[in-house]
Amino acid sequence: MTPQSSSSRRRPLRTRHAATAGLAVLAAALTACSGGGASGADKAAEKPEISVNLSGQQARAGEPVKVSLADGKLKQVTVADAKGGKLSGKVSANGSTWTSQRKAAPGTSYEVEAVTDKGGSAKASFKTAAPDQVNKVTLTPGKSSTVGIGQPLSITFDHPVKNKAAVEKQLKVTTSNGTTGSWGWIKNYDGKDRVDWRPKEYWKSGTKVKLDARLNGIDSGGGWFVRDYATGFTVGRSQIVKVNLDTKTATLLRDGKAVRSLPMSAGTPGGEKASWGGTSVLMSKEGTINMRSETVGLGDSYDKMVDYSMRLTWSGMYAHAAPWNASYFGNTNHSSGCVGMSDGDAGWLYGQAQIGDPFEVTGSGSKGVPDPGNGYGEWNISWSDWQAKSALR
Repeated sequence: MTPQSSSSRRRPLRTRHAATAGLAVLAAALTACSGGGASGADKAAEKPEISVNLSGQQARAGEPVKVSLADGKLKQVTVADAKGGKLSGKVSANGSTWTSQRKAAPGTSYEVEAVTDKGGSAKASFKTAAPDQVNKVTLTPGKSSTVGIGQPLSITFDHPVKNKAAVEKQLKVTTSNGTTGSWGWIKNYDGKDRVDWRPKEYWKSGTKVKLDARLNGIDSGGGWFVRDYATGFTVGRSQIVKVNLDTKTATLLRDGKAVRSLPMSAGTPGGEKASWGGTSVLMSKEGTINMRSETVGLGDSYDKMVDYSMRLTWSGMYAHAAPWNASYFGNTNHSSGCVGMSDGDAGWLYGQAQIGDPFEVTGSGSKGVPDPGNGYGEWNISWSDWQAKSALR
């Protein structure tokens, strides 16, 4: 091998070295253009830094969840409990924070996931402290029921409600025809707190009513709510029972027209045996029941099995069959406070009446009107006075 051929073989090596050096310079140039590492956008996409106002295993319930981003803008935040329920919320105008529209419920584990507008995501978790006491509710009327035009929407609470305004804000009533109505706080006959939604006037037949009680996470001041509630009902036929203490008749009106007038005998005037006046609402149709005078504070006056019993008040006023009082029907009020009729008339009315039908008692000899919580006596209160019973007025 000659020196010339050896020299010719070494030149390509120098060429390759130069090419490699050129690539290194190009790579260095590209690196310099990109800032010497991952871009700011890439860093944000990798792991944004977030903070949550609630943390740990004993976080305070009853507060909105607030998620804050240290740098950049939030695109979406999800806060979900172990059952899959989610707290909806909104991102602030500048994108730095997200706040839930509802409050964190007690005794609940939450998972938080935040996504930035650059595609980065971060997670956090917390659990709220268990409630010292839980408050529950009873809703009337029952779900999917059909009721009369006088039936209010009624919520009775197991424990006292001190934070009435906070609770009332979470109660949403929607109707199919924009019915005007108002919540009013009263005491139920058993002393429990109760709030009723009453229309300004009797419901229109066919109205559909829906309640959305978004109470989960609300402190009533007498216990926490740990779930939401919902119900809905339809208003049936337009019926009113007119009870006239002077003529001793009970007349069923349907769509404003008299269907049938029944002779009856109401409570004996002048004492505790007198009937309640004003408007009561048919609470329940109880059929044949045992009525005992001692349960309503009238000593041992009676102990009878009574047919076609229709409850009008918690205190014991009914419309029912009273064949033992037949000689008084249509001429004398001589009962222990109830509206008594013959078996046939009572059976007919029992078959026609709906839960929620108003019984309007007029004439002389009553003992006044029942309290709002003694059944559904709110129709004896003027509209303005009823509105004043709302905690938000």
